[in-house]
Amino acid sequence: MTENLYEYLREGFPADLQKPALRHPDGMATSYADVMARSSGVADALLSLRVAPGERVAVQAEKSEDFLMLYLGCLRAGTPFVPINPTCTATEVGYYVRDSGAELFLCEPERLGDLEETARGAGAKHVHTFALDGKSGSFQKLAARVGAEAGTRSVTVTGEDPLAAILYTSGTTGAPKGAMLTHFNLIANTHALHRAWGWRQNDVLLHALPLFHVHGLFVAATAALGIGATMIFLPRFDPDLVVRHLPSVSLFMGVPTMYHRLAHDERITRDLCRSMRLFVSGSAPLSVADFAAFQERTGHTILERYGMTETNMNISNPLDGERKPGMIGFPMPDVEVRLVDPEAKIDVAEGEVGEIWVRGPNVFAGYFQAPEKTEECFVDGWFRTGDLGRRDAEGYYEIVGRAKDLIITGGLNVYPAEIEQTLAGIEGVEDCAVIGLPHADWGEQVTAIVIRAAGAGSLTADELMAAARERLAPYKCPRRIEFVDALPRNAMGKVEKARLRQTYSAS
Repeated sequence: MTENLYEYLREGFPADLQKPALRHPDGMATSYADVMARSSGVADALLSLRVAPGERVAVQAEKSEDFLMLYLGCLRAGTPFVPINPTCTATEVGYYVRDSGAELFLCEPERLGDLEETARGAGAKHVHTFALDGKSGSFQKLAARVGAEAGTRSVTVTGEDPLAAILYTSGTTGAPKGAMLTHFNLIANTHALHRAWGWRQNDVLLHALPLFHVHGLFVAATAALGIGATMIFLPRFDPDLVVRHLPSVSLFMGVPTMYHRLAHDERITRDLCRSMRLFVSGSAPLSVADFAAFQERTGHTILERYGMTETNMNISNPLDGERKPGMIGFPMPDVEVRLVDPEAKIDVAEGEVGEIWVRGPNVFAGYFQAPEKTEECFVDGWFRTGDLGRRDAEGYYEIVGRAKDLIITGGLNVYPAEIEQTLAGIEGVEDCAVIGLPHADWGEQVTAIVIRAAGAGSLTADELMAAARERLAPYKCPRRIEFVDALPRNAMGKVEKARLRQTYSAS
C-alpha cells in the first residue's frame, strides 16, 4: 500500500476521470480530471515557494472547492496541512501558526490586513491570500500559473510515518494541542470507513459539513474521493438546500444539531429520502428523542458512530444489523477498544463505566512538539480518549460523558449523558446540558441548563424537577435548573460545558 494518502485516493478514482467528483448547488461540476490537475497546481505552487516536504501549511478560510484542492495539493507535496476554524480570532490564529511552525499561511483577502502581521510575527515566512472565488487570491493565481508550466505530477512522501495534517483540539482544558495525523493514519481510517459503511463508487454524498474538522474533511470528503464517488458540495448546512438535493443522493453525514432540525422539518418525508441508503451522525451525542423522531419521519435509522480528532473513527453502529438508540456500536475494523478504570488501570466488568482506550492504525502520532502531553495520554500503546463509556451484553458501546465532565455528588458518580437523555424525553424540553457546580455540602451540585420547547414557555424548574424525580434516582436529579434560549456550542455542535461551568459558577 502506498504511503502517500493522495496516491491511495488516486487508486480509487473512477476509470472515467470525467466523472464529477463535486457538484455544486448552482449546477457547476468538477471532474476527477480537474481534481488531479488543480491539486497538482497547488503542489507545484508550494514547491515554487520552497515549502519543503515536512514543512507546514496553515490556512484559515471558509469552505470552498479550492480549500479541498489545497488539502490534496499539500498531500501531494508532502507538506502537512493545518486547517484553522474560520471563526478564530487573530490571537488564536497567531497561536496556531506559531505552535505548528507553519512556513506558509493563507487567508481570505478580506482578512489579510488583520492577519498578515500576526502570521509573520508568529513565524510564517510566506503569507498569501486564498479567495473563495477560486481565482483572485494570490496563492490561487500562483498555482494556476506554475501548474500550467509544470504539468501534473505527485511528490512521493518519504520517511517513517510522514505527517499529513495537524489538527488542533478544542482546548477546553488548556491551550489547544496539535494532533499529528500521518498519511498512514488517514489511509487506515479511509480503508476502514469503506469497509464499515459499504461505500460504493456510485454513491452520491450530500456534503454539508465544514472542512477544517475531521468529520467533514477526513470522514466525509476523503472517503468519498477514495472510492470515486460524487459529492454534492454545499457551502454550509442549509435545510433548504438539503431538501432540494436529498432525492438525488445516497449518503448524508451530519451532526446532531442538523438532525434535530431535519427531524422537525415537515418537508423531510419518506418519499424525499427514497434514494438514501445511509444517514450518519457524529461529532456529538445524538439524543434518543431525535433518533426516534427522524426514524418516524424518514423511515431511516441513523447510524451513530464515535471518533475524535486524535483517532478519526473508533466505533460505529453496524451497516447491517440493529442500530440501538443512544449507542455507538462496535469497534471499527482493525481498531481495538477497552474500558478501563482510570485509577486502577484495569478493565471494568460488562455494564460498568470505564474510560475508553483505543489502539489501532488510526491512532495519531502524538501532539506536535508536546512530548509530555503525548506521554500523558498513552499507556502501553493504548490511547486514553478521556471519554467514559460502558458496554452491554451484546457488545454495543455507549458514551456516558467526558471524564472531566463526570459529576461526583455526595460521593456518588453522576454521568451527565444519562441525565441529559432523561430530561430531553420530558415534555416541554427542547434541549439541555448537565454540569456539576461546586457545592459546600455535596461537593458538586447536579445542574441542568435547559432550553424550553416552543410553546412550553410556562414550564417551571419545579415542574421539571418533579418530572425528573419520577425517572431518576434522587442523587441524579438536578438540584438547580437554569432556563436559556441557546446553549454555547462549538463549530461541530458540541456543547461547550467549560463555558457553562464558568458562567454559572459565578452566579
